[in-house]
Amino acid sequence: MLNPQQLEAVRYLDGPLLVLAGAGSGKTSVITQKIAHLIKSGLYATHEIAAITFTNKAAREMRERAARLLGEGASDSLTVSTFHALGMRFLEAEHAQVGLRRGFSILGEDDARALIKDLAPKGVSNDVLDRWRQLIGRAKSQGLNPEQALAASQTPREREAAEIYASYAQRLTAFNAVDFDDLIALPVRVLEGDAEVRAKWQRKFRYLLVDEYQDTNDAQYRMLRLLAGDRGMFTAVGDDDQSIYAWRGANPENLTELGRDYPSLKIVKLEQNYRCAQRILRAANAVIGQNPHLHPKQLWSALPDGDPIRVVARSSDADEAEFVAAEITHRQLVDKCRPRDFAVLFRGNHQARALELAMRALKVPYHLSGATSFFDRQEIKDVMAYLRLLSNPEDDAAFVRAVATPRRDIGAGTLEKLATAARGRNLPLAKAAGSPALLTTLAPRAARALSAFSERLEHWRKLSTSVRPRALIEQLIRDTGLTQHWREHSQNPQQAERRQQQVQAFLEWIGERRETSLSQLLTQLMLESQDDEPGDRARLMTLHSAKGLEFRHVFLVGLEDGILPHVSSLDEGRLDEERRLFYVGMTRAKETLTLSYCRVRTRYGREETPEPSRFLSEIPAAEVRWVGKGEKVHKTVEEQQRAARPHLDAIKALLGA
Repeated sequence: MLNPQQLEAVRYLDGPLLVLAGAGSGKTSVITQKIAHLIKSGLYATHEIAAITFTNKAAREMRERAARLLGEGASDSLTVSTFHALGMRFLEAEHAQVGLRRGFSILGEDDARALIKDLAPKGVSNDVLDRWRQLIGRAKSQGLNPEQALAASQTPREREAAEIYASYAQRLTAFNAVDFDDLIALPVRVLEGDAEVRAKWQRKFRYLLVDEYQDTNDAQYRMLRLLAGDRGMFTAVGDDDQSIYAWRGANPENLTELGRDYPSLKIVKLEQNYRCAQRILRAANAVIGQNPHLHPKQLWSALPDGDPIRVVARSSDADEAEFVAAEITHRQLVDKCRPRDFAVLFRGNHQARALELAMRALKVPYHLSGATSFFDRQEIKDVMAYLRLLSNPEDDAAFVRAVATPRRDIGAGTLEKLATAARGRNLPLAKAAGSPALLTTLAPRAARALSAFSERLEHWRKLSTSVRPRALIEQLIRDTGLTQHWREHSQNPQQAERRQQQVQAFLEWIGERRETSLSQLLTQLMLESQDDEPGDRARLMTLHSAKGLEFRHVFLVGLEDGILPHVSSLDEGRLDEERRLFYVGMTRAKETLTLSYCRVRTRYGREETPEPSRFLSEIPAAEVRWVGKGEKVHKTVEEQQRAARPHLDAIKALLGA
């Protein structure tokens, strides 16, 4: 059942529409209901509609909801995808327009970084490499080619990045590859420069729906503008109060830009919240009301007030973590909650360690979001590169990673020469490496290394048809010397041992699979690598990761000036975005919200006495219950234990200990 504002947004079909959807206001329902309305109106066929969002999870949920509304099979031709997936679809169709061959590769972040490292002068630190990668991505999102990026550079670091950008782009072209930023930047370049292609894609997608519009960067906005054209038949759904990704290029000013580009833009506000207790909303409204607004909103809820928001002062970060873990345990036992009902949110990943220790101590099952996925570990990706190459000899990105891991007297310059020659003959790199005619153009030592690698590839490819995947991988690891490579490139013996354990776990996982062919296994690997479902566990996550989620009980920890708001935001004048981040955290809570800070925090081996976050003072006093505010800062171990004992004893009694 839609409320009047939701219904208005669904039924409006007369032109461009911006839906300002507050937290918990049912925006996904509006989008999926509108898809159904567009089709049932008879004005649009299913294949003429594209719904665009930012995550694969959100796209899956949107597609599933649309399928339930439209009925079995009726949504099959509907396009529901991320911006990057849509860009990939575009490039697969228009690859020749940007000088790519069919079957081009997409470089992951670590492969892109490795490529930049190969191009960089010796001795450049990892921090500088990461900054260059970030600046190159930003230039692409702004539609700047290497020459334009160099002209626009204002600092020495930006000039360095622009210079590397030119070589990086050349290397990508030679390898018939793109990075994730290219999946948006290249389609934008084609759509802007080719009126015929632009008209074709405007006919293809006659109506667009864009979720989380406030998170679009410049390139994504231009992509939307080019696809929508002057007709402007689209619905953009967003919330300026939840714009928290400026650090990765998101531009909340796109909300304003939309009104300038489309003067007939209609605006509908969704202000009824279906998630939070009314008290939480009043507090959140008061906080976010401190920010300037182009389109002010006042969220409200028909739900009861609920419990007061607790603001808890603890003596240290370890004490804070123990308090959270004990509270979760207590609520599970007394209120019959499940672990999945709880979320612990924090500003930075460094805050997770104390929380993990406390959760383990009290045996609270938890899931740490944002931790490195098993399939994203370097050693697993190294093995996967070989498997991908054996399954698909035209996977140039896999070839580049495999031939360089471990090193085989084949440098970046050699690979670029090989790629240039291969490109001239329209050959994938793996096939070019096995061509005697092409190898004669290279230095003898490099040519011999490439020839030997090609022979090995052929041997492993034949082996893959006669043995099960686990046996193949074990043989690959022995033949390539990967174990020694991982050992040599580990920071210490402990890391080397962990890597070996990860590979062993991977082999055991492979051995349990039913898939007998390499292609079947790789398909399953790709599916499972995307699966990071937390199950019935408490969630530990950054505030940025929590956006779009909701939980019965939320703990927001580390609320101190310097952490939230972050010290860099205070120096750089980005307080408004930090306040939006706090607002996002507050509005994840359905029933209870607990805010905590430390009176003493240990950072970099030193004790600090931080000030409570200034955002806490923006919450109306009537909505808050302060706990421990006036207690002594420094307590002895005995005092801490004595204060905690009644609570812990109660928990033990409930557990029957």
